[in-house]
Amino acid sequence: MEHITLLLGIVIITALVFDFTNGFHDTANAMATTISTGALKPKTAVAMSAVLNLVGAFMSVEVAKTISKGLVNEEGIQPEVIFAALVGAILWNLVTWLVGLPSSSSHALMGGLVGAAVASAGLGAVNGDTLVTKVLLPAIAAPIVAGVAAMLASKLTYKLGANVDEKTSAKGYKAGQIASAGLVSLAHGTNDAQKTMGIITLALVAGGALAPGSNPPVWVIVSAGMAIAMGTYLGGWRIIRTMGSGLTDLQPQQGFAAQTSAASVILASSSLGFSLSTTHACSGAVMGAGLGRKGGVVRWSTASRMFIAWGLTLPAAALVAAGAELVMRTGDVGVAAVALFLVGSCVAIWLISRRQVVDHTNVNEAAEPTDTTVEAPGVVTTAIAAVAVPPVAGTTAAVTDEAFKATIPTPAPAAPPAPAAPAAAV
Repeated sequence: MEHITLLLGIVIITALVFDFTNGFHDTANAMATTISTGALKPKTAVAMSAVLNLVGAFMSVEVAKTISKGLVNEEGIQPEVIFAALVGAILWNLVTWLVGLPSSSSHALMGGLVGAAVASAGLGAVNGDTLVTKVLLPAIAAPIVAGVAAMLASKLTYKLGANVDEKTSAKGYKAGQIASAGLVSLAHGTNDAQKTMGIITLALVAGGALAPGSNPPVWVIVSAGMAIAMGTYLGGWRIIRTMGSGLTDLQPQQGFAAQTSAASVILASSSLGFSLSTTHACSGAVMGAGLGRKGGVVRWSTASRMFIAWGLTLPAAALVAAGAELVMRTGDVGVAAVALFLVGSCVAIWLISRRQVVDHTNVNEAAEPTDTTVEAPGVVTTAIAAVAVPPVAGTTAAVTDEAFKATIPTPAPAAPPAPAAPAAAV
């Protein structure tokens, strides 16, 4: 193993922590639809995903090369810069996990790296062409391509199964979902685990432990694969709930179409070295599949919050990383202060999450409504029903005017008028 200093060791451990958060943050990409349609039990699904993420980590290193040798200039980058980048990425991952939004761990890492590099060495430290062609453009194209593919695939599956018994069709597509979910997990390992390999390799080069231009060592590949697999097994249940039922209601046919489309896009991008966000691809595929079924809807209120999170990921992680890098310029005291801030923030977020626990026992239940205001029936009620979070299993899935009126108490009948007083005798 290469010569590792104390600071470099801290950076490597922090990178593996990021990889761990990446695992549980992105479990929903592979298994949310499989869990929501009942194709697999929650714990079985995340265990299967963890194993395949580990296998996928050994299949390619093209994305790792993009991170370690393409995004930023290796010359002048110090281990402190890598540490600052990881701080920004980890905190963004945890904040979005807390609120149940499927944002991109990949973009959080790259945003943190860009922000820290710019704060340390200026704009020249970032390779703008690589950032645009292999990060920003795929971020825009991936959800669109995966969404269109999933929508067309959904329409095709319903057309081919039009004359097949509904129960038989659903059973067959559930089996297909298991296979396609495994493919997504494998693709996730080939793409996302490599990002941590790339960042550790960059740190080793920055610390003088590796020669510039080196590929990830075997121990880096193994440790990154293990970290993302362990995170995946824990399961990011909050995000699984959003992806599985918060964006749209999926039937097995749609789940199969969504996962197959997303896996195809991810595997193609990995072979080309594009640092693609698997979250963008899978979320786009879920929305496309939702629109592929006649009468299907996408809950655009949830989708719009997700789009906002996507837009904020790069700049938010970059700002936090830049701030951390500036603090660490003060020396060892600054490094210690940033490390304590990271640990304290992680603990605080975990404690907040304990107030409302989401795990494998309640992942398919809808979140409790926070707004109990009663709207008038009609168009407004119908619109709310289209974007509301899906109800708990066994409850009515849509709000109708009749159901709404049934909730309004019937007013008590008016008291009969008092009899008129008899006329006075004349």
